[in-house]
Amino acid sequence: MSPLQQFIQAHPRLFVLTGAGCSTDSGIPDYRDRDGEWKRAPPVNYLAFMHEPATRRRYWARSMIGWRRIGGARPNATHRALVRLEQRGQVELLVTQNVDRLHQRAGSERVIDLHGRLDEVRCMNCVWRLGRHDFQHLLIERNPAWLHLDAAAAPDGDADLEHADFADFDVPPCPFCGGIVKPDVVFFGENVPRERVDAATRAWQAADAVLVLGSSLMVYSGYRFVNAAARAGKPVAAVTLGRTRADPLLTLKIDAPCDQTLAFLHPADPPVTS
Repeated sequence: MSPLQQFIQAHPRLFVLTGAGCSTDSGIPDYRDRDGEWKRAPPVNYLAFMHEPATRRRYWARSMIGWRRIGGARPNATHRALVRLEQRGQVELLVTQNVDRLHQRAGSERVIDLHGRLDEVRCMNCVWRLGRHDFQHLLIERNPAWLHLDAAAAPDGDADLEHADFADFDVPPCPFCGGIVKPDVVFFGENVPRERVDAATRAWQAADAVLVLGSSLMVYSGYRFVNAAARAGKPVAAVTLGRTRADPLLTLKIDAPCDQTLAFLHPADPPVTS
């Protein structure tokens, strides 16, 4: 029996926290290297997006190109293993820092999208919302010349277009009030909604232990739960490649890919939901 199997067997009610390392096998790049440092420029800042039209043009142009990859991404073995863990009744709650909704598409139900979801956009001035696939059509209608561009994939539906001129990219406003349209995700510098934090806090308090998968925990929004749980005496196991911010707090650390470490669960492939 592997150390992780022993950990899960000894702590049957788990608070699970996942990060970008869970989705790399689905073709979605991660942000950080083995030392927890940025592999590329940090993601867009909330204030810059809201107050600088040039930042919005750059974001949506890159997103229009990058959506082709993330919009078609499929759950991988790690997502399916966590479905199996939930089916065994061992997941108190799965809190994901990812915005790709692949946990839900794999079949997980006890999930909180801590940083929101990339498959919807919202107006920042009124209640209007739209699916990201539909918003993609609006972007293409206004910017057909950009369709021929190809670029390397970047995390969370972004694309590397460092030498492009975004001055003429036309970003659709809200069709009802003309407001700024933003993906329904938490940007850097933006607060995670309080209700998500409270629900996650209740879950780790009710759990026997914490299991971290594919996260360096460098972002405070996820690290805070691990830190608080460890300080409260909860055992914490982490499966990820490289250093984490919580290394001194860990009961068990496995420096290995998530899918290989969770292979003992051997889940049957459940139907992928839309």
